[in-house]
Amino acid sequence: MKFASYMDRALDEARAAATRGEVPVGAVVVSADGAIVGEAGNRTRELNDPTAHAEILAIRAACTALGQERLPDHDLYVTLEPCPMCASAISFARIRRLYFGASDPKSGGVTSGARVFSHPQCHHAPEVYEGLAEQESSQLLRGFFEARR
Repeated sequence: MKFASYMDRALDEARAAATRGEVPVGAVVVSADGAIVGEAGNRTRELNDPTAHAEILAIRAACTALGQERLPDHDLYVTLEPCPMCASAISFARIRRLYFGASDPKSGGVTSGARVFSHPQCHHAPEVYEGLAEQESSQLLRGFFEARR
């Protein structure tokens, strides 16, 4: 099977989040056969919920759509390196592969900071691929924060 990236859809979700005044992060959950089963952008401000990160919402949507609590054989595409909370949710959901765009040296939980998947307490670590659409993801975030300064 040929690799297909879903980062364009994640970027669309991130742009939609920015128009809502949210930090522009988007996430998409994709099944092994290439079907999108969940997608979301950040909604922490809209929902007054500090856990309403794009990854959490996309995982929730996928689990609801499939009627299951775990997502083995599913991949997650996200525009920004997941934070430790989201990395833990990715582990608990048993996501097969994680693809992310921009690194997050300040709050990341995968290749920066806490590095959740490398801890012995982590029960499941997905395959991790970083740097997909990194430039577009970084520019979107940079532009969002520059506009607020």
